[in-house]
Amino acid sequence: MTVITKNEEVNIERCLQSVQWADEIIVVDAESTDRTAELARSLKGKVIVKPWEGFAKQKEFALQQATHEWIFSIDADEEVTDALKVEILKTIHSDDSLNGYEMPRKSYFLGKWIQYGGWYPGYQLRLFKKSKTRMNHRPVHEGFLVEGMNGLLQADLNHYTYNSLHQYLEKMNDYSSLDVLNKVSNGRIIRWYNFVFNPLSVFLRMYISLKGWKDGIHGFYLAYYSALHSLAIFAKGWEYQHARNLQTPLPPVTPEAVAKLK
Repeated sequence: MTVITKNEEVNIERCLQSVQWADEIIVVDAESTDRTAELARSLKGKVIVKPWEGFAKQKEFALQQATHEWIFSIDADEEVTDALKVEILKTIHSDDSLNGYEMPRKSYFLGKWIQYGGWYPGYQLRLFKKSKTRMNHRPVHEGFLVEGMNGLLQADLNHYTYNSLHQYLEKMNDYSSLDVLNKVSNGRIIRWYNFVFNPLSVFLRMYISLKGWKDGIHGFYLAYYSALHSLAIFAKGWEYQHARNLQTPLPPVTPEAVAKLK
């Protein structure tokens, strides 16, 4: 089992308590200043401190440190349910298992389990054979690439997302800055209509097509703020594009994004 952390003392106990059945728990900690490392060690975690180099590189390093063939990658704000534990153990001990498996992820947002708007089942590739897996290196929405076909597990992985809209907006600012790299790295030109139609499309798809309205006010918030996220990505993309054209300093973004934009 592998997990990357940075100042996750609020989440790490719940996370690691749910995987105490694992033969090995690798925790790659990015120099946390809270009790993350201490709590992880108290729960069988082998803590390796590594300065932050980005999501993909941290997860790739964690994968390299694992000594077992089957790897389960979990985020610090996630939790393995009892049903998922049983399914994982059955799968890895099966003679006809595939190289990787996705599983449904159920997200908890502002005190409610979200069922619609595209958030559930939200399949995640988290269980795989080390020898058959490598990382992609997207700045954000990084993931694992597994050789061959992937299977599907049925039990849920719990995800405790945002405790407040303040926290949501803070992360949206960071992630939108990183996601800009995905927009501009292939030479795409940001046009004025992207500011109008892309966010509107996101809202209508989540709230209407994917029935986010069934989650009540929570569904509205998610669709609305997802539209804002889309607007932020295109607006920042235009800002970077404009700065490059004028050969002026790039706008301030996260250190990781700055390094990749140079």
